[in-house]
Amino acid sequence: MQLNLEKPDFDYFLRGADGRTALVNDRRLTRSFVIAPDALVEDWPVADIAALRADDLDALLALSPELVLLGSGRVQVFPPAEVMAACLSRGIGLETMANDAAARTYHVLAGEGRRVVAGFVLESGEP
Repeated sequence: MQLNLEKPDFDYFLRGADGRTALVNDRRLTRSFVIAPDALVEDWPVADIAALRADDLDALLALSPELVLLGSGRVQVFPPAEVMAACLSRGIGLETMANDAAARTYHVLAGEGRRVVAGFVLESGEP
């Protein structure tokens, strides 16, 4: 049996994420970030999904998503209703989940060619 390595058709490949770090391509990220198949925005200034404001989504919405994924950290935390409304009023889906689940979901959707943009909150500092 012949095996072939298939590389994704996009520039930024999210290999995984947990509450503290994420691996994008071969880079370990330790600060919150935004990712799309063709863009990576490092140092997204969000530390808590529960305190997210609608204008915190600007970095994600600027990438023209059809679906926004929010990785809320180690555990699932939902954003305020105004944040959800900011996406829904534009006809953009919004899903929130823990980072590990959001990373898997992002990978599947990007692999299907969907226009998905994800924001991941990473915890910083000592436990």
